[in-house]
Amino acid sequence: MTDRENFLSIARRTGYERMPVSFSMCPSLSEKFNAYLKDNPMDIYFGVGRVGGIGADCTAPEVFIEKYYKNKTFKKGTYIDGWGVAHEPGSAAAFHMTYMHNPMADFDSVEQILEYPMPVFNMSALPQIKRQVEEYHSKDTAVIGDLPCSMWEAAWYMRGMENLMCDMMEDSEMATVLLDCVTDRALMCAEAFAYAGVDAIYFGDDVGMQHSIMMSEELYDTWLKPRLKRVIDGAKAIKPDIIMIYHSCGHVNELIPYFIEAGIDILNPVQPECMDFGELHEMYGDRLSFNGTIGTQSVMPFGTPDEVRRTVFKNLDIAGEKGGLFVAPTHLLEPEVPVENVIAYIKACEDYTK
Repeated sequence: MTDRENFLSIARRTGYERMPVSFSMCPSLSEKFNAYLKDNPMDIYFGVGRVGGIGADCTAPEVFIEKYYKNKTFKKGTYIDGWGVAHEPGSAAAFHMTYMHNPMADFDSVEQILEYPMPVFNMSALPQIKRQVEEYHSKDTAVIGDLPCSMWEAAWYMRGMENLMCDMMEDSEMATVLLDCVTDRALMCAEAFAYAGVDAIYFGDDVGMQHSIMMSEELYDTWLKPRLKRVIDGAKAIKPDIIMIYHSCGHVNELIPYFIEAGIDILNPVQPECMDFGELHEMYGDRLSFNGTIGTQSVMPFGTPDEVRRTVFKNLDIAGEKGGLFVAPTHLLEPEVPVENVIAYIKACEDYTK
């Protein structure tokens, strides 16, 4: 199998020859890892490429500061993203975590949402994305299009989670307008990826907490599933065989049937601290594939290399020879993760398929 065939066959549960690895590290761990590789060179089989989204024309941060943050003081290093959300930096250890300021927190009318300077997406980057995809495909490598913070997260980052939850529970037009605005933009990006020919699209919308889902099934089914399905249907109308990957940290057991109904093909990251992969595979393994399952709150930071290896083998055994699992750490690897455990994960993926 080529790398691309191997990726698609794992996703579609039709067998595989090699297990790709996938992981990301904080800067301090990355430095240690690179130092290790310098003294101990090794081939690492990733087997997949990634491309970013289409271009967006965004309002200048100064405009948001003047209009929405006029009386606020921010820490050094704060940045304002394209949606107008101000991100104050966290600690060096949790560098990817920020304190978010919600520019729509005090809104009380639909008109304010309609007047808000949302990013304006255009198709200017589509030819470049298409060239990137063609380059990967020329090397027989599969390509994933990244669409993080797809709908729910982008909306609540602007409005504030509590406010948006209340809007949804009150069946407020404000929730309808805001979620539709964000969904329209997600649909445009997904369609662009499909036109470009990517093999899969990676959506990101955390709807789980450590021990429970973030909202009721009714709220998810009413407000989020139809919009996710609209985006997926739009992309699949262009490229019917495109694979849909859905990311949500935490416990999402009760929502998995809704993910499947919406058209999701792969669930990420399946945190073992929150869900049991064996149980999920037994219930949904004939309809859904998985990505993740190696705990970044447990075995990766606190286990031994042998425990990491045995966990990789155990989960791949559960998935079986048909595949359906891209085994990987469930999130960013933080400073406390030993380099030896990262190496153990990589070697376990390599050795399992030998």
